[in-house]
Amino acid sequence: MAGWKEIEYEVMRDGADNCVTVCNMENVDAMGVHTGDSIVVAPSQTMTNKEHQMLRTASLKIIRALGVEGGCNIQFALDPKSNNYYVIEVNPRVSRSSALASKATGYPIARVAAKIAVGKRLDEIPNANHHLFE
Repeated sequence: MAGWKEIEYEVMRDGADNCVTVCNMENVDAMGVHTGDSIVVAPSQTMTNKEHQMLRTASLKIIRALGVEGGCNIQFALDPKSNNYYVIEVNPRVSRSSALASKATGYPIARVAAKIAVGKRLDEIPNANHHLFE
């Protein structure tokens, strides 16, 4: 998979099936270097809009298909030459990547996930920082 990019999307979903993409991130190191050991930039710097929209759409389909409520980190391997991609990992929880996405965007992913867990909808949870990230 030489030349492929490792891309992550941090997405959230509530019990009413409202979804949001909080952040996408790009691993600077080569495919196969663990995310925890890799340099990661947020948002992605080398993706085309077409690639972004394709993986964003896939992320939202995945979180809906799995029925995840709260935060979810989805990692992709993307071939920029062909636009082929593979899902390489799905973390249906708040994770280390969520912490990075929260810092990068100012959006309190863990706090919002806790509110979703007690039945709140995304549209009922104020975004106190007023950051635009979608």
